[in-house]
Amino acid sequence: MDETHTIAALAALAQPTRLRTFRLLVEREPDGIAAGELARLVDVPQNTMSAHLSTLAQAGLVRGERQSRSIIYRADLDRFRSVMLYLLQDCCGGNANLCAPLISDLTPCCAPTEAQAR
Repeated sequence: MDETHTIAALAALAQPTRLRTFRLLVEREPDGIAAGELARLVDVPQNTMSAHLSTLAQAGLVRGERQSRSIIYRADLDRFRSVMLYLLQDCCGGNANLCAPLISDLTPCCAPTEAQAR
């Protein structure tokens, strides 16, 4: 990950509809959501959703896969992880104690459930 790609990803997410869309796609991993359903859930016209999905795809945050007559969109969690790691790479100048609260806040929401661990 580099600065240019990180800026593109952050810019794509810096709009309410795109941020809502991306969060919905993350919630629905790994199944994804059809573009029409995304438009309905976010309450925007389908052509508007297409433009937002295009912006997110150009930033590498989502990808679409044709399934029959629909395109199913999924969040690209590897790309999102790369963006977050780029932002945190030199967290607190290497002072782990300063980063501990952030890591502590992230751990419960991202820890695998007991069923996932099996």
